[in-house]
Amino acid sequence: MLGSFNCRLTISNRNFMIFFGIMVPMKIVSGTYGGRPLKTLEGKTTRPTSDKVRGAMFNMIGPYFDGGRVLDLYAGSGGLSIEAVSRGMSEAVLVERDRRAQEIVAANIAMTKEKERFQLLKMEAKQALGLLTGTFDLVFLDPPYAKEEIVRDIETLCERQLLSEDVMIVCETDKHVELPEEIGQVGIWKEKIYGISKVTVYVR
Repeated sequence: MLGSFNCRLTISNRNFMIFFGIMVPMKIVSGTYGGRPLKTLEGKTTRPTSDKVRGAMFNMIGPYFDGGRVLDLYAGSGGLSIEAVSRGMSEAVLVERDRRAQEIVAANIAMTKEKERFQLLKMEAKQALGLLTGTFDLVFLDPPYAKEEIVRDIETLCERQLLSEDVMIVCETDKHVELPEEIGQVGIWKEKIYGISKVTVYVR
């Protein structure tokens, strides 16, 4: 049961999470990179999405893709966007401001042995939004201050025309956070709670 996994800590080699005293290796769940280990870093500004939640999340929106461009504005370990490319997305842009997390993202990208499919922007999400070009088909938003930043980020993505017609915006928050039914040009399509996390998907 996903709801029982609500206590997690990382250990020294950063390849595991601990659930109620049980070491659980973090890995890519499925696709081209399926089974490969993921390094993680948990702290005040980053929190890794567990394999179970990540797998359930992709079952909501895929689970596989036929090309497309991914944006992860709060990359953390990079697991979500790497999982998306593993499942068929063509390329991903990952944004991360935390220096320690940037090292973890870079290591996880190297693990894929396809570095050319990933771009890591070492900056704040707000700064990245002012620099990005083109459109994205899949966007991940998991900011530290969920509701306010998600609303602001989606409004900016819409204003700057960075979203494709068939875009899916996947927001991960605490289960108690209530997001607006509509933001800019998108509205809630699916919403589901997994343990202590809520996943909300916006589409046009």
